[in-house]
Amino acid sequence: MTWALRALPFTALGPLRANKAVQYLSTRMPAGVMVILSLYTLRTVPVTEARAIAPLAGLAVTVGLHLWRRNALLSVFAGTALCVALSSTFFAP
Repeated sequence: MTWALRALPFTALGPLRANKAVQYLSTRMPAGVMVILSLYTLRTVPVTEARAIAPLAGLAVTVGLHLWRRNALLSVFAGTALCVALSSTFFAP
């Protein structure tokens, strides 16, 4: 039973791979998810304070790398690393 439940998603994906809607979503979803997460994260950032520089710089690096390289993993990793590095060194409370 466990094996069957684990194999079910892979067997169901076969016919969906040729679907035009699924193909469209597979190209648009990574950027869409990144935009939603960015907006959710930045909604509480006080833009009038200096500590807002770290997340905004991380966002700029993430967007720039994604537009340049089209690699979601690289852009998210680099933006997060920059944000954490700036937050923990220059803007530590």
